[in-house]
Amino acid sequence: MTVKEIVDAMSMQRALTRITYEIIEKNKGVNNLVIVGIKTRGVFVAQRIAERLQQLENAEIPVVELDISTYRDDTNERISRVSDLGVSIDDKRIVLVDDVLYTGRTIRAALDALMDNGRPAAVNLAVLVDRGHRELPIRADFVGKNIPTAASERIKVKMAEIDGLDSVEII
Repeated sequence: MTVKEIVDAMSMQRALTRITYEIIEKNKGVNNLVIVGIKTRGVFVAQRIAERLQQLENAEIPVVELDISTYRDDTNERISRVSDLGVSIDDKRIVLVDDVLYTGRTIRAALDALMDNGRPAAVNLAVLVDRGHRELPIRADFVGKNIPTAASERIKVKMAEIDGLDSVEII
């Protein structure tokens, strides 16, 4: 098994800063913005974007954790799907955040979960890595790095908050 680091800590920081500026530009500021991070590493990416927004715009942006496990289409479990976000998303501009965009199925599940919680004015998608291989017509509005991969390869995102260091590896 070959492991190659393709994004180091500094490159990750630059990518997140670029995404933050793009979010500000697209939304014409940060009014009415809510950042929703998909568990687990998407939450850490979301928190870092919110911290950078705080530094740049001097505004506290709500960050919400979204658990999409009950919305996945690869399980047959029929459990209660309502997951309270703790924040109203009605008429808000949502930035949905994940670490890796692959087939699009995680994002589809996240959109279902969001819609069960309200009716946002708009939803944009921010991802640290887009690796291709989409199975659904989903595309990110903000991408840290496009990394074309073979279907047999994996992308491993490491975040200091949970892994002790920042990096993106291709395996």
